[in-house]
Order: sequence, then structure tokens, then C-alpha cells
Amino acid sequence: MTDAFVARASKATLPIHTVTRESFSLWRSKASKRQADWVAASGFRGAAGKFVLIPGDKGTPEAVLAGVSGDASPWDCAALSATLPKGTYRFADEGDKALATRMALGWALGKYAFKRYRSNATENHDNDARLVRPKASDRSVVERTAVATFLARDLINTPASHMGPVELAAAAKKLADAYKAKIKITVGGALLKSNYPMIHAVGRASSRPPRLIDITWGRTNAPKVTLVGKGVCFDTGGLDIKPAGGMLQMKKDMAGGATVLGLASMIMDAKLDVRLRVLIPAVENSVSGNAYRPQDVLTSRKGITVEVGDTDAEGRLVLADALWEASSEAPDLLMDFATLTGAQRVACGTELPSFFCHDDKLAGDFYEAGEITGDPVWRLPLFEAYRSELDSPVADICSVGKSRTGGAIHAALFLEEFVSPNIPWIHMDFMGWTVSGKPGKPSGGEPQSMRAVYALIEKRFGKKKNG
Repeated sequence: MTDAFVARASKATLPIHTVTRESFSLWRSKASKRQADWVAASGFRGAAGKFVLIPGDKGTPEAVLAGVSGDASPWDCAALSATLPKGTYRFADEGDKALATRMALGWALGKYAFKRYRSNATENHDNDARLVRPKASDRSVVERTAVATFLARDLINTPASHMGPVELAAAAKKLADAYKAKIKITVGGALLKSNYPMIHAVGRASSRPPRLIDITWGRTNAPKVTLVGKGVCFDTGGLDIKPAGGMLQMKKDMAGGATVLGLASMIMDAKLDVRLRVLIPAVENSVSGNAYRPQDVLTSRKGITVEVGDTDAEGRLVLADALWEASSEAPDLLMDFATLTGAQRVACGTELPSFFCHDDKLAGDFYEAGEITGDPVWRLPLFEAYRSELDSPVADICSVGKSRTGGAIHAALFLEEFVSPNIPWIHMDFMGWTVSGKPGKPSGGEPQSMRAVYALIEKRFGKKKNG
């Protein structure tokens, strides 16, 4: 993140003094009358994410007074890097390592901008504010988190014309090669030969063949962590076609795949002692003469038959084949990530990802990780009484529930059928997109829950590899 930080301060470096709403009055009581009068005239009251430049005797700025929340959320500092004028700054009080790291991470995340299609990509699309890297901060944590976040955001933000199954696989290969991980990509008709029939069925209508991306990294005997990401690069809804408004954000339907690539980047960069596996079924759900149809019956990799209730519920089909393959290794932790249901957004809105998990201890640890990292998640129930909603008159299971309510639970219960019992499993259902932009989280793609999941994995399997 060389564009966000500088190594050392200079005479022109401005100190940033941070205050909360509660500590603002204490600062004001110790400030000079000139400073206090200036800040009062500016209307600044210590609100998180707000700041005021304080002029010196010659009228030029001599310091910044910035409002933060009680725990100095990264997003408070993202507001500073996104809006402070050109110059070099330093935090006057870095605090401890954890606080300094959060502040530095927020500053870095505030620098993100998706510039690929701008004709003047280097002109006026971000600012030139730079921060003296806080000495107490963990540089490696800041770097790997920001790099992974930017990678996932870029993948999600790229339109389907340039981010189809081929390009998503290429991004995965680039990441795997960077960390000397193994990668296998199964394409088109080879999916049928390798027994991934539902991945093939969903993606076969596109001129860009479906594929399964399979990355492995780490010691063979290390704890197994497997991440499965939905990689639907564009979703028309298939023959149950979406209205035009419903397709406007469908380039983001591969956000699950982007999120697991971001996670893989963090895990491999940190050299966590895990045997990592990443599975991404990459498809485009298109309309053509060979598209799969409502009420078709598909035979899954598991061998059970699935009646297609709605071709716009394609994500759970491709995930099902990948999850059954993941289960074959009995991983110590299995997680899947998907922009799966509108019902989840109705329940929790667009900014709070939901997860489903039978293991109360695992669920509690995950929730806590979300709170600690400022990357919150919320548990929804795998309510077994709704399982009968998935009964089919012609197949072993139907892909959608009979009722129009409880859709997120129906989807989770469907996926559960393809996870072997006793495997610690978490299913993530999330938006993958920031609707209303804010500092550090601009409108667009967002790997929601990524930092929380990394913290969970690091806590459970965090012993570093030697070397």
C-alpha cells in the first residue's frame, strides 16, 4: 500500500489528534483560546469520521482534530484518508498495537477506488493524503488485509464482459501461482466426466463454458480448512428470467468466489498452518436452447436427484456439487460463501451477512470474531421443521421451498443435504455489495465477513508454518 503510507515524518507532517464525543470537552479545556474558538466556529463536536483542520499563527494548518468512536473503528480513519487534503499526516497518539493496526488499516481501506474503466484513472479519483505508518501497527496485518480486500472488490466490481468463468479462473490461477499452490480447473464437458453434473447443467447454456476451480495449499497433515465460493459470474435467472431491474447488480453474483480468493490470499500470506482447499464453481446462468428448465430433474454429485424448482435458484445447485466434493475429505472446518437469497437481505438488510451453523461453540466464536474485527455477522436458524418444504413429488429433493417465506432457511437446509454429518460447517448468505457508499466502503463490491472469517481461522488454526 505504497500510495497510502510514508516511512517517516518531515517538518511539514501534520499531527492528527483523535477525540471521541466524550473526550472532546477535555480537549477543548486544554486547547488555546484561538484553537477552541476556531473549532467551535467550524461546528466540530467530536463526531466519529469528522475532522477539522486547525490553523497555526500564520494561517496555515498546524494540526488535525479528528473524531473517532470509542474503539477507533477502522472506518473512522478511512474517512480521514478519503477526505483530508493533500499532505503528510501522523497520528499524535497511536495507542497500543491493536489500536494502531486498526487505524492504519482504516487509512489504507479509505484509499480504495475502482479505476479500471476511467480514462483518467490517475487524475482526481483519489487524494494525495499520506500517513506516516504508525510504528506500533502490525504492518503485515494491514498489508494482507488491504490487499485481499482490494482483490475481492476489484473482482466483484468488474463487469461480466471482463469477469466471466474464464477470467475468474485466471485470477484464481494468478493467486495460486503467487503462493506456489496447486490448482486444477475442470472445464465444460469434463465436468460431466468428473461427476459434477449440476455445475455443468447450470452453466451449459452460456457460450463461456462452466468450470470448477480447485486450489490446494499447505501441509498435507495440517488441519483441513475448505472454503467454497459461489462463482456465478452473471445471473440472468435462466429460463425463469429476471426482470431488467433484477439484473442490474448481477455481476456481483460471484462475490462468494471473490471472497474465498481474498481469504485464501490472507491465509497463504500469513502462512497459517492449515491445509487450505478452495473450491469455486464458476458459471454463467444464461438463456439458450440448451438451458436447464424448471421441473427438470438433475442427478447431483452425491447421487441424490434434485427437482429444479426455479432456474433463478442456481447458486445452491453449483454449491451442492462442490460441497459434496469438499465433504469427501472431512475437513476440520468447511465454509461456503454465496450471494444466495433475497430473503436474507429482507431479514438482515444489505450490510449484515447471515450465517447458518449447527455447532453452537463454532457459531459463538464466529460471532465474536465479527465483533472484534468490526466485520459483523448474524446467525440465522437451520430450522429443521422447514425441511419438509423441500420435499419433491418426483425427486429426492426440490431446490426451492414450497412457501414464499423462509427462503434463506430453505436454501441453507438444501445445502445441508450435501454436507456430511459431523463436519464443522458454516454457510454464509450475504449481499457482497455496498449499496450506500461510505468512507472505506465505497458503493460497489464488498467481501463481507472476510475479516471475521480470517480471525476465526487464525484463532482456531493459527500456528504459523516454519520458514
